Amino acid sequence: ADCRYTCHQECRSLIQLDCRRPGHGQSQLSPETTLLPPCSQHVTQTLEEEKPEPPTVQEIKEKIEKYNAKVTNCLLMKLNDDGTYTGFIKVHLKLRRPVTVPAGIRPQSIYDALKEVNLANMTDKRTSFYLPLDAIKQLHISSTTTVSEVIQGLLKKFMVVDNPQKFALFKEMQKDGQVLLQKLPLTEYPLYLRLLAGPDTDVLSFVLKENETGEVEWDAFSIPELQNFLMILDKEEKEKIQQVQRKYEKFKQRLQQTLKEARGKPG
Repeated sequence: ADCRYTCHQECRSLIQLDCRRPGHGQSQLSPETTLLPPCSQHVTQTLEEEKPEPPTVQEIKEKIEKYNAKVTNCLLMKLNDDGTYTGFIKVHLKLRRPVTVPAGIRPQSIYDALKEVNLANMTDKRTSFYLPLDAIKQLHISSTTTVSEVIQGLLKKFMVVDNPQKFALFKEMQKDGQVLLQKLPLTEYPLYLRLLAGPDTDVLSFVLKENETGEVEWDAFSIPELQNFLMILDKEEKEKIQQVQRKYEKFKQRLQQTLKEARGKPG
């Protein structure tokens, strides 16, 4: 209350104040004499109360009926007897970095998919390549499928052996003519977001990108992968430098041309 010192309530016994009360000499104050009344806990309680209640089975049923009424193809959602539901989501792959895949592996067959054969385990040889930019993959998932499981499923379909933590799933929305991207937590349920937004992918779509928020565990990369990243970054840096140089070279030429045309003219 006097020196405006701030600390946690549980830390107050550890605090040794060196402030002095004005007009009371040099007597040292104790933490007890400077404590303000306990703060109200309404903020914490309010945040907890604002958490939305999970929808009831009846509410889910109504949402699914509204969703299916807007579907223009056969990709309908289906409600199960236990209250869960299944449906389809489309994920845009917007990866700027190469991915690591097994070398010399044949394409996955229907038999492999049904038997859940992991072709990546058949060889220790690895190679890197770029996935097609903005490729789209359609997934049939459940309402209990998390973002983490969607990322792992996508990597498995493309036989990518990179650590899933290198990637992140985003939801892409359009608002006021702008495209907004928001990273989804690993525990989020994409099918529920799809249900709330409706089937129109212009309203909401999902995007797989590199995880560039500082949460990447670089220890998960091998030395050749890290060296490959450095080579790519070096190449991108050189290309950026050349773009800037060309831009200002053109500006310099226009400026010189303007000066040349202006010579001899009054004013």
